[in-house]
Parts: sequence; structure tokens; C-alpha cells
Amino acid sequence: MSQGHGWEGAVLRLLRGKDFEFTVTGVEDVTPYYRRLHFTDGGMLAATGVHPTMWVRLWFDNAGKPHQRAYTLVDPDPSAGTFSVEFALHDGCASDWARGAKQGDTIEATVHGSGFNRPEPAPSHLFAMGDLASLPALNSLLTDLKDAHATIWFESDSDLEGLPLRVAPKRHRLHTVPRVDSGAHLVAQVKGALPELLKDAPDPYVWIACDAATTRSLASLVRKELAVPRRRVHAQGYWQP
Repeated sequence: MSQGHGWEGAVLRLLRGKDFEFTVTGVEDVTPYYRRLHFTDGGMLAATGVHPTMWVRLWFDNAGKPHQRAYTLVDPDPSAGTFSVEFALHDGCASDWARGAKQGDTIEATVHGSGFNRPEPAPSHLFAMGDLASLPALNSLLTDLKDAHATIWFESDSDLEGLPLRVAPKRHRLHTVPRVDSGAHLVAQVKGALPELLKDAPDPYVWIACDAATTRSLASLVRKELAVPRRRVHAQGYWQP
């Protein structure tokens, strides 16, 4: 690649991470705080294949030092070699880069660590907990598990109007939860509702993708208190408060 990625890059190379360069082909402002960038993949999808909730590590300059953040691919098309990435805009070098990105810009990326095991048997009901950071992954999951009914708890401090939530009203029930007490309110909402809902779901699948601390709390609730088998639970922290 054209620049070093510091010790993180060295570790990823040892772990056989694959490096690629993406090129911006278009920019779309979905809302004032949510931006979608379209890319060509530099040959990545042909080399790696595609799976639901697939993510890549993008490399940004942070005051002269390399900084990587993971982002989910949106609508990857292996035959065309294209995909999009959605950025929730806030403070930080990744958002700063996304705000200024334009057609023809390039960014380096590493693929390592992304994977997905489809639940077998297929879920009788999906229970999902996420937020703005995991919205693209949630959409990818809902698309892949297109026949499953779902109950979704979505934590947000902002109005959801305009956000690309791919919710099907006939199959999906969406609960919008304000972020209160660093995620404790979301945990309480799920704890109050999920035990009863699980009684009517013989083959549930629980997907948790919030901030790291909230994800740990929810995973403990689901696995230990509610005794959902580990193979029927996916929990991954998507950001640090």
C-alpha cells in the first residue's frame, strides 16, 4: 500500500489481512448527519466473496497517524465490483474524511475478521438490538433473513426520518428507544419484553450490535438469564462510548 498502517497494520498482515484500495464514485447525503459513499472495490469482492453483515477496515489519517475503523458494506455487487458505505457523521477523523469525500478520492482498506454463520435451523423469529452505528449491518441481516419475522429495538438520540431502515411493516416490529443512562434504558426495555416474546419463538435468533458495554449487558441477559443457546446469539460491540 502507499502508506504504513502502524502496529495495527503489522498485526493484520501477520493475521493474513488482505489490503485493497477503494475509489469513490459518488456521494449521497441521506440526512444532515448520515452520508452514503459509493465505491469501486479494487478487486476485493472477487477475491473475498460476500456474506451478510460483511465489514472492512478503512484507514484514515488522524493527525499524521494511521487510524482504522470498521464499516459494513451496503449493497455489495461482486459482478460490478461495487458497494456503498454509510457514515453516521459526528466528531472524528473518519467522519471528517467522509464529509469531504468526492468522486475520484481513494481510501485504503484491510479485510480481516468479518464473518457470518447463518443460524440453522432458520429463525422462527429474529430479535435484533442495534443503533445508528450498526444500521447497515442490521439492514443486511434483515435482507438475508427475508422470510423471518423480526422484533427490533433501535436506540437513537435522533429523529429516524430519512434513515434507510429496511423494515417491512408486515413482518417487522420496530421499537425506537432513546439513549438514556449510557444504554441502560435499552437494556431495561429489552429485559421487560423479551422473556415473554421468546415463549412464542421455538427457534429464535438474537442479534445484538450496540456500543460495547450495552452489548455485553444484553448478551449476558440473553445467554445467562434467558438461557438462549450461544449458537442462537450473535453479539458484537460496534463502538466505544
